[in-house]
Amino acid sequence: MRRLRYSINVTLDGCVDHRGPRADEALHRYHAASLARADALLFGRVTYQMMEEAWRPPASDAMPDWTRSFARMIDGAKKYVVSTTLDHVDWNAELVRGDLGGAVRTLKDEPGGELYVGGVTLPTALAELRLIDVYEFVVHPRVAGHGPRLLDGLSTPLDLELVGREELGSGGVVAMRYEPRT
Repeated sequence: MRRLRYSINVTLDGCVDHRGPRADEALHRYHAASLARADALLFGRVTYQMMEEAWRPPASDAMPDWTRSFARMIDGAKKYVVSTTLDHVDWNAELVRGDLGGAVRTLKDEPGGELYVGGVTLPTALAELRLIDVYEFVVHPRVAGHGPRLLDGLSTPLDLELVGREELGSGGVVAMRYEPRT
């Protein structure tokens, strides 16, 4: 059974807007290594379109050299896109429709390594369904003062246990990994 890992950059005030944290070389290396552990990526429509616009060649070719490994990882990865509004996807992607819980449980039941989910709305729905096995919060020492908040709207609290911590050497950025308490 594959584990589902939610990984997101978050500011000290809980902002998960992709413009909140500052990206640097250490952060891109960390996320490239994180993506390398995943068999497939699970995105909602907004995250898929944002990632495609930024990281699909030739757009990624204009990025700094230190982003290349991340760009290669995300470009080549298998992607599942949860959407009720898109008619088709490409970029190594497949649409996921219908019952979200059932579809994700089916993906998790397949053999292989991790599934990786990013974004805001889809992970909140998956957390509500208790389908996320690992929560990875990359915390940036910044207060954004705006934007969507981490897992905003959960109907019940989510109790987590710290299972790993890593300082990224990026001016105080810390990656913390949690698992749901049983």
